[in-house]
Formats: sequence, structure tokens, C-alpha cells
Amino acid sequence: MKSATSIWSRLADVAGLVATPLVPSHYIALVSPLSATHSRRARIEAVHDETAEVRSLTLRTGRGWVAHRAGQHIRVQVAVDGRLTTRMYSIASREGDERITITIKAQGRVSRALHAMKPGEYLSIGLPEGDFVLPDTTTRALFITGGSGITPIASMVRTLASRCGLRDIVHVHYARTPDDEIFGRELRALAAAQPGYRLTIIHSNVDPRLLSTERLDELVPDWRTRQTWACGPASMLAAIESIYGASPKLHLERFAAALAPLPANDSGGRVRFLSSRAEARTDGRTPLLQVAETAGINAPHGCRMGICHSCDATLVRGCARDLRTGDLAEPGARIQICVCAAAGDIELDL
Repeated sequence: MKSATSIWSRLADVAGLVATPLVPSHYIALVSPLSATHSRRARIEAVHDETAEVRSLTLRTGRGWVAHRAGQHIRVQVAVDGRLTTRMYSIASREGDERITITIKAQGRVSRALHAMKPGEYLSIGLPEGDFVLPDTTTRALFITGGSGITPIASMVRTLASRCGLRDIVHVHYARTPDDEIFGRELRALAAAQPGYRLTIIHSNVDPRLLSTERLDELVPDWRTRQTWACGPASMLAAIESIYGASPKLHLERFAAALAPLPANDSGGRVRFLSSRAEARTDGRTPLLQVAETAGINAPHGCRMGICHSCDATLVRGCARDLRTGDLAEPGARIQICVCAAAGDIELDL
């Protein structure tokens, strides 16, 4: 017997042959949102608290979904204060699962809005993105994670455990306290059941030392011979980069862009948003996306860290500074407003 989603999908295909484009999908979405073709939706199937501040949402995906690779992320769009806002979240579930899981820490308006959602509600989602993934062949791996940075690595650990078992995998995870451990019980159970998975959890309230070459030598004596995947707070990733340098064995996933030092005299200026007919005064350090949102402009965006290019806009007049590199963009350039700030008075086609 065909599922309801499959039936509605077939009806949408038939209706699309005789109706105005997109109209059938909009009507189908009213009764079967997962069958819509004009947007990609997911239904919240379950909610689970991982810690006092971290919650996992299990999502049933709809028509057009493409299976993720372990370590990838998706865009999630939700209405906050009457505006549709998009953020990126890593998928924590293993490859091949019928339903996917995203795990969210309650920080920021979007994350708190997602925490308030209940089973049965719907989200708009994008397709899986990102190249922070496991290789096609199993390798000796070292995972270094901190806080909610464990989410993409959890997908990798779960995938390896279900695919061929955890063989010669070392995982160092930092959590502030035992109560802040995300997936702690599950990971400990895997470590107990599979000798090939060596897990070390460090509580930073007891041991606040940052990683160093000497500390990593203590924790993982053979780390130089392993492919390493790391995700976590900016300070942890900076320490790891200083240890590895430009080594091709290091793979990083950031939740925020790494920023370059800025000139001390960079004072910003006035920003004119031409299409929106709005103006704002800003310093030289606040991303233009944030300036636009404060001015009441619902600017397109996705990752907010200079990866997806959803926020690209044309710089019409003046100069903008890339906060990651310090480089200046001149009039006519397409800039990523999530990682660029005003370097003097500017005009944007936004």
C-alpha cells in the first residue's frame, strides 16, 4: 500500500500538467506539506533533551530529499518575530537513517525558536551541504570535539559503528561539566562495547588547559599519523591549527568565521541600502548582514560565516572590508555581507 506522501506526490505531478506552474504544489502543501515541490519541508517527529541547554529534533524529510553524508549540515528556516530566518545546523544522525536529527544549543533567537517547537510542526530545510565528511574508505581517525561541535562527529561515529564497527578510532571530547556532555552516555556505551573506539572526555571546569603539542602527545601519542577531524569553539580550533599548521591531515568545521585583526583606526561609516531605501550608521567591525537586520531589512542569508554565498550583494559605492582577511572590496564587487563590514560610507544594492 502506497504511503500518503507518495500518493500526494503523484497527484502533484498530474496536477502540474494542467495547472499554472507551482499552483498545484501550493495546494498540495496545505494537506501534505512533505509532498510539496515548491519548497522542501520536514516534520518534527520527536524531541529529546540532551542536556539542560541542548535539544535534538528528529525530522521526517519530504519529497526531493537527498541522503546526507556523515558530517554535513543543512539550512533550517524558521519564522522569528514575523521574519523568516535561516541558520545552518549539522546533521547528527548516521548516514542512511530514514529520519535525520539535528541537535541544537539554545543560544540565539533562531535556536531558541527551534527549542520551542513541538512534534507535528513543520520546518523548511535545505539539502545537505559541506565537505567536512568521512572519506569513502575507512581510515585511522582522530576526532577532537568541544561542546556542541560534537554534532557532525556524532554522525561520523554513528555511521562507522553501523557500517563496519569502530576500528582504531580515537575521540577526544571537551565538555564544561559532566552535565554538559552531549551524547555522553551513548558514546561511553559505544566505547565499552567496541574496543576499537577510544574515548576521552575532558571537563574544562576541572582541567581548563587548552590543547598544545605536549598535551596532545599525552592524550594521543600517535596523533601525527592520523587523519584528524575537529569541530568546536573558536579558541579550541585556533589551538589545534597552531599544532597542525598546514598539515593536510587536519579537517576543520567551524560554527563561526575566523576573523583577521582589523586596523585600529577602522571606524566604519554610513550604510545606504538602495533597494530597501534604508540607512544605518555602523562601526567597521559589525557584519553588514547584522546592520541590515537591525535596520529592519530581511536580507537573504544562510550560513552567516562566508560559506554558502546566499547573502551576496553588490557594493555600489565605497569600500567594504572582508572581516576574515582584512581585504578591501571596491564598487561593483559582489560581497558576502555576513562577513564584510563598512570601511567608510558605502551603498549596497540591497
